[in-house]
Amino acid sequence: MASNNGDVKLIGAWASPYVMRPRIALNVKSVEYEFLQEQFGSKSELLLKSNPVHKKIPVLLHNGKPICESSIIVEYIDEVWSSGPSILPSDPYDRAVARFWAAYLDEKVRAAPMAATEEAKNAAVEQLKEGLALLEGAYGEISKGKDFFGGEKIGFLDIAFGSMLGWLRAVQVILGGVKLLDEEKTPGLCKWAVKFSADPAVKDVLPETEKLLEFAKILMAKMKPASSS
Repeated sequence: MASNNGDVKLIGAWASPYVMRPRIALNVKSVEYEFLQEQFGSKSELLLKSNPVHKKIPVLLHNGKPICESSIIVEYIDEVWSSGPSILPSDPYDRAVARFWAAYLDEKVRAAPMAATEEAKNAAVEQLKEGLALLEGAYGEISKGKDFFGGEKIGFLDIAFGSMLGWLRAVQVILGGVKLLDEEKTPGLCKWAVKFSADPAVKDVLPETEKLLEFAKILMAKMKPASSS
């Protein structure tokens, strides 16, 4: 592991795809860090103090200074620990493209369409499928025939999308076997997903589907009283 990293802590929760992003980025850079897990349903004093604006995870604490928002944290990690493998592309245009698709993912491709009505759920699934079809095309262009969006190694867009993989797999089960990543419609992304999940920086961070399904049951149980009142 890299040395002289300073004091590095990450406030988060194991099931959050947004928390997985900085965790993977820190692993890519071989940065040792302390993972401070928030309890589900509550916010610690440290979180509220570190992110008083949004009061959300993840928050990176580097030598006591807080950095918030998952994509911003990943970029910060890439800049600060520049001696490790690059996460963002070196070319300005390629960087802009990676940021565009990362923003698109956060806006359109939600990994957990737990809508209240069947109609809303179906609409969410269709939006997911449409987004993944567009991303399939982007993968073909951006990867240039290599394994990852980032080329030979995982990069910014791999981390942005890959952090959602566990929930995509869980949602497929929750929705009764609906195929979101389909070998016929998204063959490139299917192959990419296998390689991304097996990467040393990823495999111990990405939760198992069964574990996420158990967590989803707890989430949905807590949502029911609120939606029925």
